[in-house]
Amino acid sequence: MGSTQFGNFNNFCRDSTLPVCNLFSPWRNRGEEMFGQLQGYDGCQLSGIALPGGRHLGNIGSILIAFLAILVTIFLILRSDRKQAAVGRREFQLFLVGYIIIEICEIFTVGGLPMGSPLQQRVVLGFTAVHLGAIVATLWVLMLNGIVGFQLLDDGTPLSLGLMLLSAAALFIGTGYIALDTAFSYSGHFDASLTGDHRNLGLYVLYQLAPLVFLVAFFVLETILVLRVLGEKKPILYLTGAALLFAIGQIFQYVISTHICSGTNGRINGALFETFFTLLAVVMTWVFWSSITEDDWPMPVSGGTYTS
Repeated sequence: MGSTQFGNFNNFCRDSTLPVCNLFSPWRNRGEEMFGQLQGYDGCQLSGIALPGGRHLGNIGSILIAFLAILVTIFLILRSDRKQAAVGRREFQLFLVGYIIIEICEIFTVGGLPMGSPLQQRVVLGFTAVHLGAIVATLWVLMLNGIVGFQLLDDGTPLSLGLMLLSAAALFIGTGYIALDTAFSYSGHFDASLTGDHRNLGLYVLYQLAPLVFLVAFFVLETILVLRVLGEKKPILYLTGAALLFAIGQIFQYVISTHICSGTNGRINGALFETFFTLLAVVMTWVFWSSITEDDWPMPVSGGTYTS
């Protein structure tokens, strides 16, 4: 990507299905029906499946996989609760809760639900702001989980959880405000991003770059923890698998999506595959975390011996 493209979203929104593109889409102030994330951009138009009355459901695949992701993550939260001796149990559950929020928002932001009235479209924009904030905050929480394993603070304590929640809340509010200001022009500061190349440096740094930094930091921290502190190698396979699955999802989203859309005449694109592989990456991350933690406290060894 050339330096002149830094901060621009136009090409991403033309070729991919990203929640941030709702903020810039031309339909947002026209009262038109919105049924696909790419509506109004120059790329392949995601039309999805036809509904009665000439309406469309743009991204049924992503909606179904998002529902599946919510159910799977609830199971992981409950399963994590049974690991009483696991280091960072509550902190990792916070990450899973954040992922659930992301998937709930995804149903509305990239699901391509038919939104005809201005009120419905404002609801989509509101969910978009929550979605972007949740992505940044959740990946921040994931990175902090990489620090928890070093036991700099006692895990599961009010201090540990409080610091994690407060810092994540700051990122969530900051990202959400920029998204809302962009969508509804509260201050007018981001109005220039609604036209042209949709250049928005704030959202570009927070939504595109910061999560990537958090992910890389988590991977590096956990690699050091497993190899240097725990002296194990097998968990690295799970961690590497999670990274590869996530990378495959991003390739579907940013590279292959437009080709899938064109090849299916707008029926589907790479978004549903990105949702699916991200779900697999989250599950594999949980498997990794589970592999380096204990399920229960070790049984005490009796100090006495029995002799007959």
